[in-house]
Amino acid sequence: MTGKSIGLQLRRNGFKLTPQRRAIIDVISGSEEHLTPSDIYSRLQHKYPGIGLVTVYRTLELLENSGLLCEVHIGDTCRSYLKRKRPGEHHHHLVCAGCGKVVDFVDCELGDLENRLTSETGFSIDSHLLEFMGRCASCRKLVSK
Repeated sequence: MTGKSIGLQLRRNGFKLTPQRRAIIDVISGSEEHLTPSDIYSRLQHKYPGIGLVTVYRTLELLENSGLLCEVHIGDTCRSYLKRKRPGEHHHHLVCAGCGKVVDFVDCELGDLENRLTSETGFSIDSHLLEFMGRCASCRKLVSK
């Protein structure tokens, strides 16, 4: 997704495309890697010193809730974000613990597990998040040398 299409979709969802949101979208859409809120904030500071970290967090939450960004959990408490390749498509991630590369996958047959967990616990499951951590082929080659 491009920054322009993210902005258009945000407007279609009934939200204003403020200059601050546009700047944050531009940083995200200009990157192929996942970015933490701090990464985004630091990239904005030289050109937009008036944008605060709270604005970055609020905009990321809005974009993620609108289905325009993916939230990736790396490490214990670190969250990072990347633009969705296919907005609205339910998918999961493979995350490389070495280089941080994120690969999407869509084939997820968790229906039996969700049904079993609902039956055993009484939970009503609304959604799920699945991420596998490991090492990509490039990082495995580096370790084996």
